Amino acid sequence: MGRPVGGYITFAGSHRLIDARIKGTGSLSAVNRGAVTGIILTAIIRFMLFLAALGVIAMGLPIDDANPPASVFQQSAGELGLKLFGLVMWAAAITSVVGASFTSVSFVKTFHSRIEQSSKSLIIAFIAASTLIFLIVGRPVTVLVWAGTVNGFILPVGLALVLLASRKAEILGDYIHPLLLQIAGWLVVAVMLAFSLQTVLSFL
Repeated sequence: MGRPVGGYITFAGSHRLIDARIKGTGSLSAVNRGAVTGIILTAIIRFMLFLAALGVIAMGLPIDDANPPASVFQQSAGELGLKLFGLVMWAAAITSVVGASFTSVSFVKTFHSRIEQSSKSLIIAFIAASTLIFLIVGRPVTVLVWAGTVNGFILPVGLALVLLASRKAEILGDYIHPLLLQIAGWLVVAVMLAFSLQTVLSFL
């Protein structure tokens, strides 16, 4: 959550940096370092998980449709692998829930001083409400797939808003966002949006 590059919630890291008073052009090196570190670590972990799943599938071992990720761990290391999967998923879930709740509240806490003063209580209430919804809805695999699909649209829309804001002098002052980064950013927006639309169409 402390990194400027969020996971499920695009702005989680940025909001956390702002709360920590790390902002302005003078903090660009620290922000860039955090972003690059977060991206590299995430890429390494995801690549390793992909290789593990590929190895299980390549060996022809059966995958449980009800919970494919868990069955990959179980086929790799038996019951120990299944317990390890539970630990990994719990760590990923708790950090995502806290990060998502923190970010959601941080979007509205500047509307009124009372909201900002009660931000911690609101974060706890947000987590409790999310837990209640999960217990009522259930079906974690289905919920995960749809959450990922919706998140696929949040990323290009969020990046597009950031790119538009980066051209506003009243927001960034004297800072000028490089043209090449602007072009690369809009290309990423187009690619992510295309993939998101393709995912939705595959469900129809």
